Amino acid sequence: MKKVIKGYSYTFSAENQPAAYAASGETLTFETLDCFSGLINSATDLTCDFNYNSANPATGPVYVENAEPGDLLMVEILDIRTVAAGVVTTIPGCGPLHETQEHRTKPLQIINGMVQFNGMAFPADPMVGVIGVAPADQPVPCGFPGAHGGNMDCKKIRKGTTLYFPVQVVGALFALGDLHAVMGDGELCGTGLEIAGEVDVKLTLLQGNGERWPVLETSDSWFAIANAAEYPAALKSASEQIQTLISQAYGWDLTDTYLYMSLQSDVEICQACKPCPVDLIVRVSAPKLNNIPLITRKAK
Repeated sequence: MKKVIKGYSYTFSAENQPAAYAASGETLTFETLDCFSGLINSATDLTCDFNYNSANPATGPVYVENAEPGDLLMVEILDIRTVAAGVVTTIPGCGPLHETQEHRTKPLQIINGMVQFNGMAFPADPMVGVIGVAPADQPVPCGFPGAHGGNMDCKKIRKGTTLYFPVQVVGALFALGDLHAVMGDGELCGTGLEIAGEVDVKLTLLQGNGERWPVLETSDSWFAIANAAEYPAALKSASEQIQTLISQAYGWDLTDTYLYMSLQSDVEICQACKPCPVDLIVRVSAPKLNNIPLITRKAK
């Protein structure tokens, strides 16, 4: 019988009571609300009337047995299933074009895997917007990112990918939510196709190696994900993390690694709907070459 996780929290916090407990290697199903907690559904429901204390609920947290600070939590995204309808909205004061836009909520249907928009249809590509572990210091609202993960809004966090989170508190306290049926890099107006659904994940506890930021593994690349109020600081943090991983894995010094990154690493934006109180989020990649993993899966 699969273990289904229910119950929601609006912060990533070491003080949150676990919604469930899991052993390393266990597979779980998370039932999620949309980012508006199911309160915005029709064209008459506008975000200017929304209480953002109810934004971005994360299902969980799950206490991972034997997880301790310094460990690494590997999270494999096995499947994402969304409901058949969601909304995309403008948010007051959010995004580069906010001054000229109306307050608008647009409900959209998904039919046979295709998002329906003004007579057009394009493929749904479900992703997880909020995912992570509890931070060691003060609680972080689920709408914000950090070294613990949180609202990273990275469209590559989809079925078949794997994330690695540095564990910061005993039990890790892992949670996820904020599904998008589809979203463009940058999330320009502040929302994707916000939608409810279910996510199947496998949680495995690994030996950490000093990782500071979340790392994403896809079929062909590795990515370090970092955030800051301004682009240069976010870029530096993500670049330093991927540089460290490449240097350790390949046995190169930092300067050779830096040169290699200029040839092979791509810098991509996850979220940049400025102006916005949420940090800008970037990812910096490294291609998979020569079957050398940047993170070795050493079970704890």
